[in-house]
Amino acid sequence: MRKILLASLFLVVACAKKNTEETQPKSGNVTESVYASGVIKAENQYTVFSTVSGFLQKVNVNVGQEISKGQSLFQIESEKAQLNTDNARLAYELSNNNNQLIQDKISEMGLKVQSAKDKLALDESVYTRSKNVKAYNAISEVDFEKAELAYKNSKSAYAAALKQLSQLKIQLQSEQKRNNINLRISQKSQGDFTVKSAFSGELFDVLVKEGTLISPQTPLAIIGKKNSYLLELDVDENDMVRVQAGQKILISMDSYKGQVFDATVDKIYPIMDARSRTFKIEAHFVKPPQKLYPNLTAEANIIIQTRKNVLTIPRNYLIDEEYVLVNEDEKRKIKVGLSDYQNVEVLEGLQANETIYLPK
Repeated sequence: MRKILLASLFLVVACAKKNTEETQPKSGNVTESVYASGVIKAENQYTVFSTVSGFLQKVNVNVGQEISKGQSLFQIESEKAQLNTDNARLAYELSNNNNQLIQDKISEMGLKVQSAKDKLALDESVYTRSKNVKAYNAISEVDFEKAELAYKNSKSAYAAALKQLSQLKIQLQSEQKRNNINLRISQKSQGDFTVKSAFSGELFDVLVKEGTLISPQTPLAIIGKKNSYLLELDVDENDMVRVQAGQKILISMDSYKGQVFDATVDKIYPIMDARSRTFKIEAHFVKPPQKLYPNLTAEANIIIQTRKNVLTIPRNYLIDEEYVLVNEDEKRKIKVGLSDYQNVEVLEGLQANETIYLPK
């Protein structure tokens, strides 16, 4: 009975040993990478918004249509804006019609200035002669004071006439300028009720329907450059310090399962999103897939560095990031270097001909 038990125990141990997975370190390559996720976007992709509120009167475009810069996309009801523009135009035209009347006033004021100037010249001459003869006591004090007072009054009258003429000219210019500005403001405000495209491209989607009440916060459409796409990726703040422009990226997408595409980091936005704790980067495909669409999801591995022909072990053989099993159950501490999703670089503590065992 005991022999049978021992035999059974030996069989169990033998099976256990037989089923233990083992391997030896191998020479290979280890690539360190940073994970990122994001979406595909069209070049210059942007969401169209209105700067004014109102009812959407008409949609002038269709989804998939090619759009030119400045093309009218949407028309918002603008009856009030039209009335304001008409009122400003009437005021501007009225100021132009009154222009001749004001010019006549300026001409009339110019004659008054000339008359005041002539009187000033005459009174100045009389005053000068009176002052000269006064030195010889050939004029009474009263007559001299009269001549002096007349000169001073003429001088003041001439200065006042010049000032009135200048103010009249400024008034004319200011009124015309003000009415012109008011007209342009009204025209600009009315123009805001026609939503136009900021770029040329393709209309990917129209997000509203005619008759909808919209505001400046209402997204109206999405437009982007046709057949030109980029990757917009989010990188965790813990990994961002290792990411640089020009690094290679390996891209995988659900739309192309089993395929990997090369891309390159082109742009890094130097500010972190406080909500997601991530940084945004832009990348471009080296050779893009045959078909792409905006908002397709993508996963990326940004290649930080690669070491070739180094001693490696499978990552799942590593215990607590610093131990391996030798002699099936003996833990040995090793020093590791780079690691990827499959392999770990061994720097110290293990030789190429030694056997290690998979932890249970």
